[in-house]
Amino acid sequence: MGENNKSNLVFWGVRGTCPVSGENRNKYGGHTPCSSLETPDGSILIIDAGTGIKELGDWLMSDMGKMPPILHIFLTHFHIDHIMGLPFFGPLYSQDVRVIFYSDILPEETEKHLSGFMGGKYFPILFKQTQSEKIFHRMPKGGLAVGGSHISCCPLNHPQGSIAYKIQDENNTIVIATDTEHPLHGIDQKLADFAVGSDMLVYDATFTPAEYQADRVGWGHSTWLEGTKLAKQAGVKKLFLSHLNPDHQDSQIDDIVSLAREEFLDTYGAKERSG
Repeated sequence: MGENNKSNLVFWGVRGTCPVSGENRNKYGGHTPCSSLETPDGSILIIDAGTGIKELGDWLMSDMGKMPPILHIFLTHFHIDHIMGLPFFGPLYSQDVRVIFYSDILPEETEKHLSGFMGGKYFPILFKQTQSEKIFHRMPKGGLAVGGSHISCCPLNHPQGSIAYKIQDENNTIVIATDTEHPLHGIDQKLADFAVGSDMLVYDATFTPAEYQADRVGWGHSTWLEGTKLAKQAGVKKLFLSHLNPDHQDSQIDDIVSLAREEFLDTYGAKERSG
């Protein structure tokens, strides 16, 4: 765990768009979005299935991991950077595991999208041929309970749609909003109300303000500055900047975090294998 995160949340991938590698991108990591959380009763919640989910699966199946019989995968949306690791997720191929998928669309649509990604000429094994039992649910309006945690969602401003998740238990409230674009004026009040008083807000910091204003308006992503505004308005305790731009080197992200701390002191850059 990162020293600044006292929750159970672990980041396995924090980059947006596509995975990257190299010495200048090791500090924060190069995998695309995936995070996990262990609930009070030991259930494992997984948010998104970017390339980071492979290492999560390897850890769960190792002697160091805790492989429960049921895994819960909450998908924010179906853009490729958020599902591209699923074919390489080891537990998907275990007959001893039940994988429950949640999204904001109909269950049959979720199955259709994931099957299409692992079908045709794209992958040698069909989604339905993987040995795990697979179940699909649409997130109910009032949220749902899993393992002592309550999970709810909020729609976000993103091409083809995306949702934020809020995970609450007796100790923490965490909001994960990885793909969203702020309004041109003011803040996203619906998201601020959703995140109000949270212990931890994970927010889309794909662009710098200058990059956004230059030619990224309408792309469906936000900036570190808008994240700090939202964090202050919602009264959250800690802000974690995520969905990091693959073009940004570690030194650039360090600078972004420093600038963000001038606006909201408890700001951190999301890092792989930590929170």
